[in-house]
Amino acid sequence: MPTAMFTAEELALIRRAYAHQVVATAATASPRIEAAFAVVPREKFLGAPPWQIANLGGGYRPLLSSDPVLAYQDALFALQPDRGVNNGSPSLHARLLTELDVQIGDRVAHIGAGTGYYSAILAELVGATGHVHAVEMDPNLAGQAQAALVDRANVSVIAADGNQWPQQEVDAIYVNFGVGRPAAPWIERLRPGGRLVLPLGVPRQGRPAPGGRHAAHGAALRIERGATGFAARWIGNAYFVCAEGGLTTDENEVDKLTAAFKRGGIEFIKSLLWKTEPPIGRCWYVGDQWALCYDGA
Repeated sequence: MPTAMFTAEELALIRRAYAHQVVATAATASPRIEAAFAVVPREKFLGAPPWQIANLGGGYRPLLSSDPVLAYQDALFALQPDRGVNNGSPSLHARLLTELDVQIGDRVAHIGAGTGYYSAILAELVGATGHVHAVEMDPNLAGQAQAALVDRANVSVIAADGNQWPQQEVDAIYVNFGVGRPAAPWIERLRPGGRLVLPLGVPRQGRPAPGGRHAAHGAALRIERGATGFAARWIGNAYFVCAEGGLTTDENEVDKLTAAFKRGGIEFIKSLLWKTEPPIGRCWYVGDQWALCYDGA
C-alpha cells in the first residue's frame, strides 16, 4: 500500500472529522472533549511505524502504510503487543472522560498513562491553569510519554507504580488498567467533589503470558467524594489489560470478584464504602476495607 501525503491543513480537517465521529460513537455531546480530540495528534503517541491494530477476535494485524491519517480511526493501536498494552479505543475514552467531568484549572492524576495520548487530551481539558500528573510504571512507555509531552508545560510524566499516586490532593483521577480494588491514594487524595473513573476487572485465568492478562469481567465505575462519603455509579462494561506491580489482583480477590460479577447487579450500586463496616446484605461486593453498596453515600 503506498503512503499517501496529506498537508498539515488536510490532517487538521481529518482530525476534526475523527473527533466528531468519536464523540458521536461515545454518545456524548461534550464540545470540550470533541475539541480536545480534534487538536491532539494521535500519531505522535503510537511509536514508530509499522503500526499494529487489534483484531476484533484477538491478536493484531499490521498496517501496511505509515500514513498518519490511519491513526484517526476508532481502533486499538498496539504499544506493547506482547503484553497486550494498547493505545485504547478513542470512543471508550471519550465516554469515560465525559464521566470524569474535568474542568479548566483541575489537577488530574492519569494512572497508567502509556505513551501519553490521553494525558494530552486531559491536558487540553484542564487548560494552562491546570495540571496533569501522567503516571506510568513501564520505563519504556514513560520515556516515550516524556518525549511526546515535552512541549506541554501542564503535564508531568512520572515513572512509578500507580498504586502510590497521586501524592497530593487532586480534583480527578483517571485509571487506564483493570484493577481488583482501588489503591488507597485514589480514594484518600480525592478533594471534596473530586471524581475517580476506574475499570474494575477480573483477569482471565490460564491465559499465556504473551498478549497480557485482560479482564474476563470488567466494569467502568465513577466514584465521587461527597460531604458524607463516596457516591459510586456503574458506567458500563469495560475490558482493560489488568494491573501489574502493587495492584496485581490476588487469587482470593479474583475468586470473590468473579462470583460478584456472575451474580450480577453491579449496575445498581450507589456508594463506595472505605474503611467502614459494610451493612449486611446491602453490598454488591465487600473487599478488604472497602465495599460497593446499593445504598446512597
